[in-house]
This record gives sequence, structure tokens and C-alpha cells, in this order.
Amino acid sequence: MRRPFALLAGVLLVGAFAVPASASDGKGDKGFTISDPRITESSGLAASRLHPGIYWTHNDSSDGPYIYAVDSATGRTVARVALSGIGSPRDVEAISIGPDDQIYVGDIGDNLGGKWPYVWIYRLPEPKKLVDQTVRATQYVVKYTDGARNAESLVVDPKTGRVYIIDKNENGGHLFEGPAELSATGTNYFRPVATVDLWATDAAISPNGEQLAVRGYFGGIYYDWNGGRIKREGRLEVPLQRQGESVSYSPDGTRLMYGSEGADSPVEAKEAPGGAAAKTPSGGGSSSASGSDGGSSGGNLKVGALAVVVVAALAFGARRLFRRR
Repeated sequence: MRRPFALLAGVLLVGAFAVPASASDGKGDKGFTISDPRITESSGLAASRLHPGIYWTHNDSSDGPYIYAVDSATGRTVARVALSGIGSPRDVEAISIGPDDQIYVGDIGDNLGGKWPYVWIYRLPEPKKLVDQTVRATQYVVKYTDGARNAESLVVDPKTGRVYIIDKNENGGHLFEGPAELSATGTNYFRPVATVDLWATDAAISPNGEQLAVRGYFGGIYYDWNGGRIKREGRLEVPLQRQGESVSYSPDGTRLMYGSEGADSPVEAKEAPGGAAAKTPSGGGSSSASGSDGGSSGGNLKVGALAVVVVAALAFGARRLFRRR
């Protein structure tokens, strides 16, 4: 009887101490496939702040004023939200979530490289209930200080709420900084503040506000965010996808989720570079649904509880063994 008990104890110990805390959270940020047949041009991705395991996405064009809540555990759409109070979207390319659980949608695409004299950003509160519904959004007019351009990347600083855009240029582009607060009645001018060494198709800021990830079709770069005064740190491990169009940090900042266009498009997870997994900044919106501290608090509690069970099992087994002796 000694060997089976020792084997059981060993299995329990491995399960308790070898499994990363984030893996015990359940609502996986391990990758999924978007199964909704209505979503064929997923062009942006943002992890929900209110709902565990939910990612928001949208189609590129020709769909209407809609965003979709997709459950990463199943790949199924659990809600389609229609935006009211705005005009007809033209080329929606990005989605991001800022402080106070506000969703920002970037209608910032311009495939003709500067045809549109202005583009739009839409802002709406993240719905508390995941059901098909219509939500009123605020529309902002956006212009660039150095002329019109194509862009597919929009991020919101989780500490300040300031909005940034990265233009899409095959030879590399720029990070454009918006005003401290967007105006719904006037024009919002975005000015270039830093170069970005990539043909950017999407970008995301880590939940702790310390890292910027920028992806392209065939690679990616991550930067020290530093309040928009970015500093290049290294390359990202970007998966080879059919048409890599989106990226989001997982809510705890431990993973980067890479999405692609096309029917039944995959979202693939990769480990985020060090420094991204930390507590969400105060004032940067609600804590993430799966743990704002990278799962360390809830995950460690689970591991600790499992460790107690293991110790109790060992003690129980030892008592039985001594009784038999």
C-alpha cells in the first residue's frame, strides 16, 4: 500500500506546485476560434474588463455599426451590440478598452492612403449584461496634424485615458497622440510623437500601462510605453496567420492574443514579454475579470488551498501507515 499512496501524493504535489496560477483561472486565454459566421473580417480584439473570458471584436467593413462579444472558452458569440447615435461606419479597424470600462472603436481605416479628410472614433460603455442590444455611442471626429493617412491600430492609455493611433505604412509609421480629452463637438487633432518600426496592423497596451505591443502581418515589436514616450525593447513572437489583423493582451497581461481575418478565424495565444503582467493601475478602469494582478492573488489562493489538501492527505496516509505497523 505504500507505493500507491506515494504515487498519489506525488501526483497531487505536481498538480499543486507545477501548474501556473493563471492556468487555474479556467476561462482560458489559451487561444480559440471565432465560430460566428457573421464575423468574417475580424480586425480588432480587446479583452473585456467586466466579463471573464470575453473578447470584443468587429468586422472590417460592410457589416454595420456592430461589435461582438466572443467567449474564449467556446469561440461562440454571446452578444452583438449595435451602436446608435453615430453615422455609417466606413472602415472599422481597431477596438480598445479604456478607463471606466469604456470601449473605443476606431473607424480609422483608409485603404486609399489619405482619401478621407477625417476619420472617426466611437466610444460606448461596456455593457454589464451580455445580450444582443443597442447602446448609444459618442462619435468623435479625428484629423492628423500632418495630413490624412491609413491606420489600423488604436490604443487607450489605461492610466490617463488618452487615445493614440498608429498609422499603417509599409516602411514604418508613427505613434499619434490625441488630445488629453476627446471632444464630441470639435475636431480632435492627433500629432506624431514617436516612430514605430513596423507595418502595423494592430496594437495593444498592457493592463498595467507599462508595455505597448505592435503587430504586423509577419512580426511584431514591443515597447516600453512610458506614457506614450515609447522605447523599443524587443521583438514579439507573432504566429504566422492567414491575415494577421489584431492583438490584445489577456486581462492579466500574461499573454498576447493574436487574431486573423477570415471565416472561423483563429485567435492564438503567446506569452507576453516580461513586465506586462502586473496589477492594473488605479484609475485605469475596473480590475480585469480574471484578476487584475495577473492571477497571482486568486491563483495563489487556489494553489495554497490545494497545498493544504496535499499536506492533510499526507498526514492521513501517515497515520494509517503507523496504525498498520
